[in-house]
Amino acid sequence: MFNRQLLNAGRLIGNQTLTQMRQTIYRPQLMAFMSTEIRKAIGDAVSSAPVVLFMKGTPEFPQCGFSKATIGILGQQGVDPLKFAAYNVLEDPELREAIKEFTEWPTIPQLFVNNEFVGGCDVIKSMAKSGELTELLEEAQVLVPEDYDAEEKS
Repeated sequence: MFNRQLLNAGRLIGNQTLTQMRQTIYRPQLMAFMSTEIRKAIGDAVSSAPVVLFMKGTPEFPQCGFSKATIGILGQQGVDPLKFAAYNVLEDPELREAIKEFTEWPTIPQLFVNNEFVGGCDVIKSMAKSGELTELLEEAQVLVPEDYDAEEKS
């Protein structure tokens, strides 16, 4: 019987990290469907900006509640639009399936920061609540810079 376990400071009860939990929960049965071309295209997309989101819909018109929530969180955090790229997986069924294989994560949206997979909506929500997301985004230097020039001109 599966019992939900609470995250405590980035660790699960029982000393299992989030990464270990991901590996336990999601073990793809069949891999190797992804072509070399799509793997390269995803790699290029992930490195196209410091913050990359694979989502259903667009930031202006999300097509699912999880994508909408993730975009909202990134907006609340103050992610610089100049350092952000989003890819609509609904436009390309191959991309929609391949991104799941690429990250070994079963759901969309999927967030990358500085070429590193962060997680899906549930992980982003948890990180935002704990403050870990703010720390990650600050370290990555992807937040809108504070405009001191405007204050000096006043």
